[in-house]
Amino acid sequence: MTVLELDEVEDLHRLPAGDVLALLGGLVVERNRLDAQIAGLVRHAELTQAAEHDGLASMRSWLIGHLRLSAAEASRIVRAARLLAHVPHLAAAFAEGSVTAAQVDVVAGAMGESDRARAQEQDVDVDAFDRAFTAVAVSSSHQSLVVAVRAFADVLDPDGPEPDPTEGRRLTMSAHADGSVTGRFDLDAVGGEKLRTAIEAVVQADRPAGDLRTRAQQQADALVQLADVQLAAGDLPVLRTVKPHVVVTIAAEDLVGEGTGPGTAATGFGTVISAARARWLACDGEVSRIVMGPDGTPLDVGRAHRVVTPALRRAVVARDRECVFAGCDAPHHWAEVHHLVHWAHGGATSLANSALLCERHHTKVHHGARIWRDPGGRWHTFRPDDTEILTGPRIG
Repeated sequence: MTVLELDEVEDLHRLPAGDVLALLGGLVVERNRLDAQIAGLVRHAELTQAAEHDGLASMRSWLIGHLRLSAAEASRIVRAARLLAHVPHLAAAFAEGSVTAAQVDVVAGAMGESDRARAQEQDVDVDAFDRAFTAVAVSSSHQSLVVAVRAFADVLDPDGPEPDPTEGRRLTMSAHADGSVTGRFDLDAVGGEKLRTAIEAVVQADRPAGDLRTRAQQQADALVQLADVQLAAGDLPVLRTVKPHVVVTIAAEDLVGEGTGPGTAATGFGTVISAARARWLACDGEVSRIVMGPDGTPLDVGRAHRVVTPALRRAVVARDRECVFAGCDAPHHWAEVHHLVHWAHGGATSLANSALLCERHHTKVHHGARIWRDPGGRWHTFRPDDTEILTGPRIG
Protein backbone atom coordinates (compact mmCIF):
# COMPACT_ATOMS: atom_id res chain seq x y z
CA MET A 1 0.00 0.00 0.00
CA THR A 2 1.35 3.43 -0.93
CA VAL A 3 1.14 6.64 1.00
CA LEU A 4 -1.16 8.17 -1.60
CA GLU A 5 -3.73 5.48 -0.90
CA LEU A 6 -4.17 6.64 2.68
CA ASP A 7 -7.02 8.97 1.74
CA GLU A 8 -8.80 6.05 0.12
CA VAL A 9 -8.84 4.00 3.32
CA GLU A 10 -12.23 4.35 4.97
CA ASP A 11 -11.54 2.15 8.00
CA LEU A 12 -8.01 1.45 9.15
CA HIS A 13 -9.36 -1.30 11.42
CA ARG A 14 -10.12 -3.39 8.31
CA LEU A 15 -6.53 -3.28 7.08
CA PRO A 16 -4.21 -6.22 7.72
CA ALA A 17 -1.44 -5.46 10.21
CA GLY A 18 1.19 -5.69 7.49
CA ASP A 19 -0.54 -3.03 5.41
CA VAL A 20 -0.86 -0.71 8.40
CA LEU A 21 2.85 -0.99 9.15
CA ALA A 22 3.77 -0.52 5.49
CA LEU A 23 1.60 2.57 5.33
CA LEU A 24 3.21 3.98 8.45
CA GLY A 25 6.70 3.29 7.15
CA GLY A 26 5.89 5.02 3.90
CA LEU A 27 4.63 8.09 5.71
CA VAL A 28 7.86 8.34 7.71
CA VAL A 29 9.89 8.13 4.50
CA GLU A 30 7.80 10.94 3.01
CA ARG A 31 8.26 13.00 6.16
CA ASN A 32 12.03 12.51 5.94
CA ARG A 33 12.01 13.69 2.34
CA LEU A 34 9.98 16.76 3.28
CA ASP A 35 12.34 17.52 6.17
CA ALA A 36 15.25 17.35 3.72
CA GLN A 37 13.52 19.77 1.36
CA ILE A 38 12.76 22.14 4.25
CA ALA A 39 16.40 22.10 5.31
CA GLY A 40 17.48 22.85 1.75
CA LEU A 41 15.07 25.77 1.46
CA VAL A 42 16.13 27.15 4.83
CA ARG A 43 19.77 27.08 3.79
CA HIS A 44 18.99 28.84 0.51
CA ALA A 45 16.94 31.44 2.37
CA GLU A 46 19.77 31.91 4.86
CA LEU A 47 22.37 32.41 2.13
CA THR A 48 20.16 34.90 0.29
CA GLN A 49 19.09 36.68 3.52
CA ALA A 50 15.45 36.09 2.66
CA ALA A 51 14.35 36.74 6.26
CA GLU A 52 15.19 40.42 5.75
CA HIS A 53 12.12 40.56 3.47
CA ASP A 54 10.00 40.27 6.61
CA GLY A 55 12.27 42.44 8.73
CA LEU A 56 14.01 39.63 10.62
CA ALA A 57 17.72 38.99 11.00
CA SER A 58 17.86 35.22 10.72
CA MET A 59 15.96 32.23 9.44
CA ARG A 60 15.83 30.88 12.98
CA SER A 61 13.88 33.93 14.14
CA TRP A 62 11.68 33.75 11.02
CA LEU A 63 10.82 30.08 11.64
CA ILE A 64 9.90 30.91 15.24
CA GLY A 65 7.95 34.06 14.51
CA HIS A 66 6.23 33.20 11.22
CA LEU A 67 5.76 29.42 11.32
CA ARG A 68 5.37 29.25 15.13
CA LEU A 69 8.04 26.61 15.57
CA SER A 70 9.64 26.15 18.96
CA ALA A 71 13.08 27.66 19.44
CA ALA A 72 14.57 24.18 19.72
CA GLU A 73 12.96 22.98 16.49
CA ALA A 74 14.00 26.10 14.58
CA SER A 75 17.58 25.69 15.80
CA ARG A 76 17.60 22.03 14.76
CA ILE A 77 16.44 22.85 11.22
CA VAL A 78 19.00 25.65 10.77
CA ARG A 79 21.78 23.46 12.17
CA ALA A 80 20.89 20.66 9.74
CA ALA A 81 20.64 23.08 6.85
CA ARG A 82 24.17 24.35 7.48
CA LEU A 83 25.60 20.84 7.73
CA LEU A 84 24.18 19.10 4.66
CA ALA A 85 26.39 20.82 2.08
CA HIS A 86 29.43 19.35 3.84
CA VAL A 87 28.18 15.74 4.11
CA PRO A 88 26.91 14.82 0.63
CA HIS A 89 26.38 11.12 1.42
CA LEU A 90 24.22 11.85 4.44
CA ALA A 91 22.40 14.57 2.50
CA ALA A 92 21.56 12.14 -0.30
CA ALA A 93 20.22 9.56 2.16
CA PHE A 94 18.17 12.27 3.83
CA ALA A 95 16.75 13.43 0.52
CA GLU A 96 15.68 9.91 -0.44
CA GLY A 97 13.99 9.44 2.95
CA SER A 98 16.15 6.77 4.51
CA VAL A 99 17.61 9.07 7.18
CA THR A 100 15.58 11.05 9.71
CA ALA A 101 15.91 14.68 10.73
CA ALA A 102 16.82 13.52 14.24
CA GLN A 103 19.72 11.49 12.86
CA VAL A 104 20.95 14.45 10.85
CA ASP A 105 20.80 16.54 14.02
CA VAL A 106 23.00 14.04 15.86
CA VAL A 107 25.68 14.47 13.20
CA ALA A 108 25.18 18.23 13.03
CA GLY A 109 25.78 18.49 16.76
CA ALA A 110 29.29 17.05 16.36
CA MET A 111 30.21 18.50 12.96
CA GLY A 112 29.55 22.19 13.31
CA GLU A 113 31.58 24.84 11.52
CA SER A 114 34.28 24.99 14.21
CA ASP A 115 34.51 21.17 14.31
CA ARG A 116 34.98 20.98 10.54
CA ALA A 117 37.64 23.68 10.72
CA ARG A 118 39.56 21.69 13.35
CA ALA A 119 39.23 18.58 11.21
CA GLN A 120 40.74 20.41 8.26
CA GLU A 121 43.63 21.66 10.40
CA GLN A 122 44.33 18.10 11.53
CA ASP A 123 43.89 16.55 8.05
CA VAL A 124 40.95 14.46 9.26
CA ASP A 125 39.07 12.86 6.37
CA VAL A 126 35.54 14.25 6.84
CA ASP A 127 34.31 12.37 3.76
CA ALA A 128 35.22 9.05 5.38
CA PHE A 129 33.22 9.96 8.46
CA ASP A 130 30.34 11.10 6.26
CA ARG A 131 30.25 7.68 4.59
CA ALA A 132 30.51 5.87 7.92
CA PHE A 133 27.80 7.94 9.58
CA THR A 134 25.48 7.43 6.63
CA ALA A 135 25.98 3.66 6.68
CA VAL A 136 25.18 3.51 10.39
CA ALA A 137 22.18 5.85 10.04
CA VAL A 138 20.46 3.80 7.33
CA SER A 139 21.08 0.39 8.89
CA SER A 140 21.33 0.71 12.67
CA SER A 141 19.52 2.21 15.64
CA HIS A 142 19.51 5.88 16.55
CA GLN A 143 21.70 5.16 19.58
CA SER A 144 24.25 3.41 17.36
CA LEU A 145 24.64 6.62 15.39
CA VAL A 146 25.12 8.57 18.63
CA VAL A 147 27.97 6.22 19.57
CA ALA A 148 29.50 6.42 16.09
CA VAL A 149 29.45 10.22 16.09
CA ARG A 150 31.42 10.31 19.32
CA ALA A 151 34.32 8.78 17.42
CA PHE A 152 34.59 11.94 15.33
CA ALA A 153 34.92 14.09 18.47
CA ASP A 154 37.49 11.67 19.87
CA VAL A 155 39.61 11.97 16.73
CA LEU A 156 39.60 15.76 16.95
CA ASP A 157 40.55 15.74 20.62
CA PRO A 158 41.88 12.33 21.72
CA ASP A 159 42.79 13.63 25.18
CA GLY A 160 39.25 14.82 25.81
CA PRO A 161 38.14 18.34 26.64
CA GLU A 162 39.58 20.34 29.47
CA PRO A 163 37.30 19.62 32.41
CA ASP A 164 34.89 22.47 33.09
CA PRO A 165 32.27 21.65 35.73
CA THR A 166 30.06 24.57 34.70
CA GLU A 167 29.50 23.05 31.26
CA GLY A 168 27.30 20.39 32.85
CA ARG A 169 25.00 22.82 34.62
CA ARG A 170 21.40 22.84 33.43
CA LEU A 171 18.18 24.41 34.68
CA THR A 172 14.83 24.02 32.94
CA MET A 173 11.44 25.34 34.05
CA SER A 174 8.01 24.71 32.54
CA ALA A 175 4.91 26.78 33.31
CA HIS A 176 1.57 24.96 33.23
CA ALA A 177 -1.92 26.19 32.42
CA ASP A 178 -2.75 26.91 36.07
CA GLY A 179 0.41 28.98 36.52
CA SER A 180 2.30 26.37 38.51
CA VAL A 181 5.91 25.73 37.55
CA THR A 182 7.88 22.50 37.46
CA GLY A 183 11.49 21.97 36.53
CA ARG A 184 14.73 20.15 37.02
CA PHE A 185 18.35 21.05 37.34
CA ASP A 186 21.77 19.44 37.11
CA LEU A 187 24.70 20.95 39.00
CA ASP A 188 28.34 20.06 39.43
CA ALA A 189 29.61 19.23 42.92
CA VAL A 190 30.63 22.79 43.78
CA GLY A 191 27.49 24.40 42.40
CA GLY A 192 25.35 21.82 44.15
CA GLU A 193 27.12 22.43 47.46
CA LYS A 194 26.47 26.16 47.21
CA LEU A 195 22.78 25.68 46.50
CA ARG A 196 22.33 23.10 49.25
CA THR A 197 24.06 25.36 51.76
CA ALA A 198 21.86 28.33 50.89
CA ILE A 199 18.63 26.32 51.00
CA GLU A 200 19.58 24.58 54.23
CA ALA A 201 20.31 27.95 55.85
CA VAL A 202 16.82 29.18 55.04
CA VAL A 203 15.17 25.90 56.09
CA GLN A 204 16.92 25.89 59.47
CA ALA A 205 16.28 29.60 60.09
CA ASP A 206 12.55 29.34 59.37
CA ARG A 207 11.16 26.21 61.03
CA PRO A 208 7.99 27.16 62.89
CA ALA A 209 6.89 24.83 65.68
CA GLY A 210 4.56 22.11 64.48
CA ASP A 211 5.61 22.29 60.84
CA LEU A 212 4.95 18.69 59.79
CA ARG A 213 5.41 19.17 56.05
CA THR A 214 7.82 17.02 54.11
CA ARG A 215 11.44 17.86 53.58
CA ALA A 216 10.69 18.49 49.89
CA GLN A 217 7.99 21.04 50.77
CA GLN A 218 10.29 22.87 53.19
CA GLN A 219 13.08 23.04 50.63
CA ALA A 220 10.69 24.39 48.00
CA ASP A 221 9.65 27.15 50.41
CA ALA A 222 13.33 27.93 51.01
CA LEU A 223 13.98 28.27 47.28
CA VAL A 224 11.12 30.77 46.91
CA GLN A 225 12.40 32.62 49.97
CA LEU A 226 15.83 32.94 48.37
CA ALA A 227 14.17 34.59 45.36
CA ASP A 228 12.17 36.89 47.67
CA VAL A 229 15.29 37.99 49.52
CA GLN A 230 17.23 38.67 46.33
CA LEU A 231 14.39 40.65 44.74
CA ALA A 232 13.88 42.69 47.89
CA ALA A 233 17.59 43.48 48.11
CA GLY A 234 17.28 45.49 44.91
CA ASP A 235 20.73 44.63 43.59
CA LEU A 236 19.77 42.36 40.69
CA PRO A 237 20.68 43.63 37.19
CA VAL A 238 18.38 46.43 36.01
CA LEU A 239 16.11 45.54 33.06
CA ARG A 240 15.55 48.58 30.84
CA THR A 241 15.57 51.19 33.66
CA VAL A 242 13.33 49.10 35.93
CA LYS A 243 14.61 46.89 38.72
CA PRO A 244 13.42 43.27 38.52
CA HIS A 245 10.15 42.85 40.38
CA VAL A 246 7.10 40.63 40.40
CA VAL A 247 4.37 42.32 38.37
CA VAL A 248 0.68 41.69 39.04
CA THR A 249 -2.11 43.47 37.15
CA ILE A 250 -5.50 43.65 38.88
CA ALA A 251 -8.52 45.93 38.76
CA ALA A 252 -8.78 48.37 41.67
CA GLU A 253 -12.19 47.06 42.74
CA ASP A 254 -10.84 43.51 42.89
CA LEU A 255 -7.80 44.62 44.86
CA VAL A 256 -9.89 46.33 47.55
CA GLY A 257 -12.62 43.67 47.53
CA GLU A 258 -12.97 40.83 49.98
CA GLY A 259 -13.81 37.83 47.79
CA THR A 260 -11.39 35.24 46.45
CA GLY A 261 -11.84 36.57 42.93
CA PRO A 262 -10.53 33.60 40.92
CA GLY A 263 -8.88 34.50 37.63
CA THR A 264 -9.03 38.27 38.13
CA ALA A 265 -5.33 39.12 38.18
CA ALA A 266 -2.35 38.36 35.95
CA THR A 267 1.39 38.22 36.55
CA GLY A 268 4.08 39.69 34.35
CA PHE A 269 4.73 36.28 32.77
CA GLY A 270 1.05 35.92 31.87
CA THR A 271 -0.11 33.59 34.64
CA VAL A 272 -3.70 34.19 35.75
CA ILE A 273 -4.12 34.25 39.54
CA SER A 274 -6.87 35.10 42.02
CA ALA A 275 -7.52 38.47 43.59
CA ALA A 276 -6.74 36.97 46.98
CA ARG A 277 -3.28 35.96 45.85
CA ALA A 278 -2.72 39.36 44.27
CA ARG A 279 -3.64 41.05 47.55
CA TRP A 280 -1.14 38.83 49.28
CA LEU A 281 1.61 39.90 46.89
CA ALA A 282 0.58 43.55 47.26
CA CYS A 283 0.70 43.38 51.05
CA ASP A 284 4.46 44.04 51.06
CA GLY A 285 4.94 45.44 47.58
CA GLU A 286 4.81 48.62 45.58
CA VAL A 287 1.42 49.39 44.00
CA SER A 288 1.40 51.38 40.76
CA ARG A 289 -1.87 52.80 39.49
CA ILE A 290 -2.58 52.50 35.75
CA VAL A 291 -6.02 53.80 34.73
CA MET A 292 -7.69 51.43 32.26
CA GLY A 293 -10.25 52.39 29.65
CA PRO A 294 -13.56 50.55 29.16
CA ASP A 295 -12.00 48.38 26.43
CA GLY A 296 -9.20 47.23 28.73
CA THR A 297 -6.59 49.54 27.24
CA PRO A 298 -4.35 51.48 29.68
CA LEU A 299 -5.05 55.21 29.39
CA ASP A 300 -2.49 58.00 29.13
CA VAL A 301 -0.39 58.49 32.24
CA GLY A 302 -1.12 62.19 32.01
CA ARG A 303 2.03 64.27 32.00
CA ALA A 304 4.10 64.79 28.88
CA HIS A 305 7.71 63.58 29.12
CA ARG A 306 10.41 63.71 26.53
CA VAL A 307 12.14 60.75 28.16
CA VAL A 308 9.91 57.76 28.86
CA THR A 309 9.28 57.52 32.58
CA PRO A 310 9.15 54.22 34.51
CA ALA A 311 5.41 54.79 34.98
CA LEU A 312 4.80 55.12 31.23
CA ARG A 313 7.01 52.13 30.51
CA ARG A 314 4.98 50.02 32.95
CA ALA A 315 1.80 51.06 31.15
CA VAL A 316 3.25 50.17 27.72
CA VAL A 317 4.47 46.81 29.02
CA ALA A 318 1.06 46.12 30.57
CA ARG A 319 -0.54 46.64 27.16
CA ASP A 320 2.00 45.22 24.70
CA ARG A 321 3.77 42.51 26.78
CA GLU A 322 6.46 41.94 24.12
CA CYS A 323 7.88 43.41 20.92
CA VAL A 324 4.92 44.22 18.67
CA PHE A 325 6.79 43.81 15.35
CA ALA A 326 5.21 40.97 13.33
CA GLY A 327 6.89 37.62 13.92
CA CYS A 328 8.90 38.79 16.93
CA ASP A 329 8.36 37.58 20.48
CA ALA A 330 11.25 39.37 22.19
CA PRO A 331 10.30 39.84 25.87
CA HIS A 332 9.51 43.26 27.26
CA HIS A 333 12.78 43.52 29.18
CA TRP A 334 14.64 43.42 25.84
CA ALA A 335 12.40 46.09 24.36
CA GLU A 336 12.38 49.86 24.08
CA VAL A 337 9.42 52.22 24.07
CA HIS A 338 9.05 53.70 20.58
CA HIS A 339 7.26 56.97 19.75
CA LEU A 340 4.88 56.31 16.84
CA VAL A 341 5.15 60.02 16.02
CA HIS A 342 8.59 61.22 17.09
CA TRP A 343 8.60 63.78 19.90
CA ALA A 344 10.73 66.06 17.73
CA HIS A 345 7.83 66.18 15.26
CA GLY A 346 5.30 67.04 17.93
CA GLY A 347 4.49 63.51 19.04
CA ALA A 348 3.40 63.23 22.66
CA THR A 349 5.22 61.04 25.17
CA SER A 350 2.03 59.16 25.92
CA LEU A 351 0.68 55.63 25.91
CA ALA A 352 -1.35 56.20 22.74
CA ASN A 353 1.82 57.29 20.94
CA SER A 354 3.99 54.44 22.25
CA ALA A 355 4.83 50.89 21.22
CA LEU A 356 7.14 48.23 22.60
CA LEU A 357 9.91 47.23 20.14
CA CYS A 358 13.09 45.25 20.58
CA GLU A 359 16.27 47.08 19.64
CA ARG A 360 16.55 45.53 16.19
CA HIS A 361 12.96 46.28 15.21
CA HIS A 362 13.11 49.73 16.75
CA THR A 363 15.91 50.34 14.28
CA LYS A 364 13.86 48.81 11.44
CA VAL A 365 10.96 51.17 12.15
CA HIS A 366 13.32 54.15 12.08
CA HIS A 367 14.56 52.97 8.68
CA GLY A 368 11.35 52.65 6.72
CA ALA A 369 9.22 49.95 8.34
CA ARG A 370 6.00 51.04 10.00
CA ILE A 371 3.76 49.75 12.80
CA TRP A 372 0.14 50.65 13.47
CA ARG A 373 -2.38 49.68 16.15
CA ASP A 374 -5.94 49.27 14.89
CA PRO A 375 -9.02 50.26 16.92
CA GLY A 376 -9.39 46.66 18.04
CA GLY A 377 -5.97 46.74 19.69
CA ARG A 378 -4.14 44.56 17.11
CA TRP A 379 -0.71 45.65 15.91
CA HIS A 380 0.10 45.62 12.17
CA THR A 381 3.59 45.79 10.64
CA PHE A 382 4.39 47.17 7.21
CA ARG A 383 7.54 46.98 5.10
CA PRO A 384 9.08 50.14 3.63
CA ASP A 385 7.07 49.48 0.42
CA ASP A 386 3.90 49.58 2.58
CA THR A 387 3.07 45.89 2.12
CA GLU A 388 1.97 44.26 5.36
CA ILE A 389 4.07 41.55 6.99
CA LEU A 390 1.74 38.66 7.81
CA THR A 391 2.64 35.73 10.03
CA GLY A 392 1.64 32.09 9.80
CA PRO A 393 1.99 29.44 7.06
CA ARG A 394 0.97 30.60 3.57
CA ILE A 395 -2.20 28.65 2.68
CA GLY A 396 -3.27 28.33 -0.95
